[in-house]
Amino acid sequence: MTANGSNWPVGQHTHRILMQSGRLIGMGCLLASLALPWQFAHAGAREQAQRMHERLTGVRPSAGVLETMALDIQGGNALQAAYTAMDDRAFYDVTLKNFAAPWTNEAQSSFVPLNDYTATVIGVVRDERDFRTILYDDILYVGDGALNLPPYAIDNNDHYRELEAGGYSLQDHLDATTQSSRNGLPSTATAGVMTSRAAARAFFSAGTNRAMFRFTLMNHLCNDLEQVNDVTRPPDRIRQDVSRSPGGDSRVFLNNCVGCHSGMDPLAQAFAYYDFEYEADNDPDGNLGRLVYNTVGATDPDTGTRVQGKYLINAANFEPGYITRDDRWDNYWRAGPNRRLGWDSAQNPEGGGYGAKSMGQELAHSDAFAECQAKKVFRTVCLRDPVDGADRSQIATMVSNLRASGFKLKRSFADSAVYCMGD
Repeated sequence: MTANGSNWPVGQHTHRILMQSGRLIGMGCLLASLALPWQFAHAGAREQAQRMHERLTGVRPSAGVLETMALDIQGGNALQAAYTAMDDRAFYDVTLKNFAAPWTNEAQSSFVPLNDYTATVIGVVRDERDFRTILYDDILYVGDGALNLPPYAIDNNDHYRELEAGGYSLQDHLDATTQSSRNGLPSTATAGVMTSRAAARAFFSAGTNRAMFRFTLMNHLCNDLEQVNDVTRPPDRIRQDVSRSPGGDSRVFLNNCVGCHSGMDPLAQAFAYYDFEYEADNDPDGNLGRLVYNTVGATDPDTGTRVQGKYLINAANFEPGYITRDDRWDNYWRAGPNRRLGWDSAQNPEGGGYGAKSMGQELAHSDAFAECQAKKVFRTVCLRDPVDGADRSQIATMVSNLRASGFKLKRSFADSAVYCMGD
């Protein structure tokens, strides 16, 4: 018997304890090493989930939502995690509002009140409708009828101001209706957000209605006139207000002006019957103005036809120029370098038609429209433009997925969030 009461000598007993402790310590290290990959993966998934949620909504997720998203990411279902994030009202109240707001004004500012254009975009995304229809459907989203809001009006924005000021969730309190039931337009004359009051105020007021075409091209096909400039198109539809010798030099027209107007003017003719009327002296910003449309049988005193008088502004600049007689539009850009925009000849074999609705379809069914949505969503979620081959490949994938989904734009937001969750 040893001093410590065991049959082992003191030194041997100590060694045995150390050996047993070593085995215990070793086993603990082994268990820890087996657990670490899961723990690290889960921690990484949580970080990615939080980043994804913040990119999509601008706010942090709750603990429960974070855990659900992290488990989906860890399980290889990051796309579902993105859709979980988009269940947060902030996706609609903040992200989508700021996404669409710049399209509603010439300054392209996000700091504008909620309006019928923005609300309609939010509603179309929320309800997962075909996003192309924002340029041609008889569609409008208004505040929930159960709310105590001023009614939708054709001559003010009070309905949407109060909807926003009341802090109501746009995820829960937007109802789909038709423009024709609210603003007096014939259904055949509605063209999605292009005939919203907000768009009319921004792009039909004053001017010659070319602004509506230019900003629609910028906002929804991601091309300004400089990018589609083509001096090879025939100039036969360029209106009288465009001088053929600016500053006395015809070369300026032939080498510059014709490149934009030869394609733009035949397309902008689709808006020939629209105007935005307001009292410039008492209401210079058009806050109380209204969209007007010359229906069948209407005669404008300046043109003697249904065409709005604004189409004759500065007619003396070049009197032999084109005089707009109706709202017939033709897409001269289906030939030449702008074929790259990917026009859908199956949707419209002739490349022409009458009115804003069919012209909106021409734009919305182009490849450029689909690519533009993918790029805008990528920029919104990833906080940068596509910069390299991997990014461009991602845009191509997003376009393919957008088409396959039936143009449900939430899919593009989800795809972007998954791609950039590791940034």
